[in-house]
Amino acid sequence: MPTPEALPPGGEPSRPIRSWVCSSPGTHVWLLVIAITSVVIAFSPDGLAHHLLHRNSSNLHQLAHHPVLALLGSAFWIENPSAFLLYAMLFEFFHAPVERWLGTLRWLLTVATAHIAATLLSQRVVLEAIQNHDVPRSMAHVVDIGVSYGLAAAAGILTYRISRPWRWVYLAGAVAFFAVPLCTRHTYTDLGHAISLAIGLACRPLTHGVPHGKPLAPEPPPAAH
Repeated sequence: MPTPEALPPGGEPSRPIRSWVCSSPGTHVWLLVIAITSVVIAFSPDGLAHHLLHRNSSNLHQLAHHPVLALLGSAFWIENPSAFLLYAMLFEFFHAPVERWLGTLRWLLTVATAHIAATLLSQRVVLEAIQNHDVPRSMAHVVDIGVSYGLAAAAGILTYRISRPWRWVYLAGAVAFFAVPLCTRHTYTDLGHAISLAIGLACRPLTHGVPHGKPLAPEPPPAAH
């Protein structure tokens, strides 16, 4: 059996799935936690599931009373467990390539900043709407959980990994995907998505010094001599 030092930089070529997971550990630990919480919600009685979702929401009520728990907990739950497979595919398509490209710390800084900033800014809009009597006060207690803000930020910073001219095609598609709902539905969640995308794009300095040619997938083994 080859020693760890003898393995190629991309991991174990005979185990591509394991190599891919190990090349983006933060993404897959996060996804594992979401899988666990989704199972909990799926098999919990309605009353308990309702309590857990509200307890881990980043709505105005929870932010006022449990700000750290609200911001942290809301990143590890999804309201509909049946959507887990979709989220898993999105994690592999956006988070994993970004983490492998930038490294875990820069990836985490990007998505955490977007998740926190988008949550606080969008909830500030909700607070002002309540104070202006534009929305009912019950909006302070709505379920506000999910991982979509981090995904939007990953989609934003991934723009700089794509070569021109396809970069501009990708960017136009990403902007349209988040801007159209914001302009038509005007929900605070759509606002949060737009903010997150903008933060991901604004994190371009984090890509400086990162080799543009670094592979998004584990590297193949070197040719035998």
